[in-house]
Amino acid sequence: MYYFMVLTLQDTSSWIYGCMNSNSSMCLEATDLSWRAELLPTTKVVIMKLQDYPSLSHAVIQVPPTVSNKYTLDCEFFKEDARTVQLPVTHLFSFGLSSSKVLLNSTGLLYKIQLQHFNQIYQAFKIYIESHCQSLKERKPSVYRLHIPWSHEDSITVAKVPSFTEISAKLHIAQPQNDDRVPELNIYSSSDCQYEVILKTSLLQVLGQIIRFHAGALPVYVVSNILLTYGGQLSTLISTGQCSDFSLELVRTAKPYKVEPLISIVVFLPGFNWFREIWESLSLPEVDAAVLSSQDASFTLVSLILFLFGTGIAYWSAVFFSTSLRLFSSLWLTLIRPTVLQKDKLITPRRLCGMLSLALVSWTTCGAFAVFIIYLQYLFKVIKLHVNVRAEQNMLHGDSDHSKETSQNSSIHTAKNQSSMDSISEATQSLSSSTTIAEAINSLKMHITIFNLFTWIVLLSLPSLIYWFKNLRYNVRLDPDPCRSTAIIIICILEILMNSSTSEVKSSKLLKIAAKVPLPLSVAMLVFGRMHLYKVPQFVTFSLLLHVLCCIV
Repeated sequence: MYYFMVLTLQDTSSWIYGCMNSNSSMCLEATDLSWRAELLPTTKVVIMKLQDYPSLSHAVIQVPPTVSNKYTLDCEFFKEDARTVQLPVTHLFSFGLSSSKVLLNSTGLLYKIQLQHFNQIYQAFKIYIESHCQSLKERKPSVYRLHIPWSHEDSITVAKVPSFTEISAKLHIAQPQNDDRVPELNIYSSSDCQYEVILKTSLLQVLGQIIRFHAGALPVYVVSNILLTYGGQLSTLISTGQCSDFSLELVRTAKPYKVEPLISIVVFLPGFNWFREIWESLSLPEVDAAVLSSQDASFTLVSLILFLFGTGIAYWSAVFFSTSLRLFSSLWLTLIRPTVLQKDKLITPRRLCGMLSLALVSWTTCGAFAVFIIYLQYLFKVIKLHVNVRAEQNMLHGDSDHSKETSQNSSIHTAKNQSSMDSISEATQSLSSSTTIAEAINSLKMHITIFNLFTWIVLLSLPSLIYWFKNLRYNVRLDPDPCRSTAIIIICILEILMNSSTSEVKSSKLLKIAAKVPLPLSVAMLVFGRMHLYKVPQFVTFSLLLHVLCCIV
């Protein structure tokens, strides 16, 4: 298949014609072909397939007279197969250690390098082009064009000759199933130069593509990690009677092998017709993970990579919150005298009124607004508990030092029985105080985890809150409100949970169930919530509802 190609720099609207009727000396009838020209950064290009113009006998190029402007004009006939080279792209897991290479000894104006197997959005490559020329004469710059035939995302790079050029190659849209076209790297070259093209997988850009197309699902993975950590803390509370630190429990419990095999099974099963029929007959929602897989928007390790990213975000967000909590509590201790640790009642008339008031706010205005109010209330509660725990620990250390001095004095004055009795009494009080502080520390660790979960619920409801606030002058009530019903349930749950302690949970008959539920909820969240973030608070709410029942039953 033969082509005719023209490159020029002249600045005229009509400049190339196809002669349809001619004799030996002149063209009697011509058609304007200038509309076929493509404007590149340094030149105009016309490429015509001769098979599409069987009636044309000549190509006529109009050259206007010039005074000061100079331009070049290059023309050639070429066969497509002679100018097309196939270059298979490197595998995704080559991590840039291997490469594909092609060497072009240019004898014309255009070469096409077809990038074989480059069709998925998670693929990303670095293309290096090194040009060398035989002579040192001045040449026009080379133009490198990455052409994606199924979408409008071509990229153009201009480079001097000789030069070493780096080009990024990645897709915005995956190749459609019924499209067999191949991405191409077009090199508009100089005729006596050599071009070496090297292609390597870019690991950083692959990760960038994953984040780019799946960042919307990242909050789901973060919440899944925190939920697994929450379940691990409940399990530790059963086995040891103590609540472990969030960071330690996250490292111990949030393991991808606990959820990824189950997600793979759920993605695999919808491929069977009998399973789809049973699923649809039960009116179950569509599996988000399976939809993403069917749209070629995911691959095997995407979920694993996002899970690891979620683990990192959950860990560092917890570190940030713990640091902030210590700073706030230090400021509090400096300005305000802390109160004595005491056990709060779960439900009081005052808290019941507060619960009803926030539920009314949620119903009459915006659910996300009510959630944000109780979030601030919970934050104040956690800071206050942290302050009281630190104050009690400082007092306990002071009492411990005083007990040691008293014990030493009593050993010197063995005859004074009253001093010995005072030492025993102080030791008993110190032991009781130590037990109270240990229980408060356990409760604080549990509240920090619940607060981390609740933080992500607030973040996911922020769009509704922002939209309501911007339109507040038009209507006080947000309608429809995607957060309203969930917000009312969350308000009722947190009004009870923020006053709870681990001593109430440890003795519950439902604790074993509450400790096992977060794992299946995490899997369900990743299966059904990756494309529907509004479902995430519902899974978290169910887990916290079990916690409330543990405080009561």
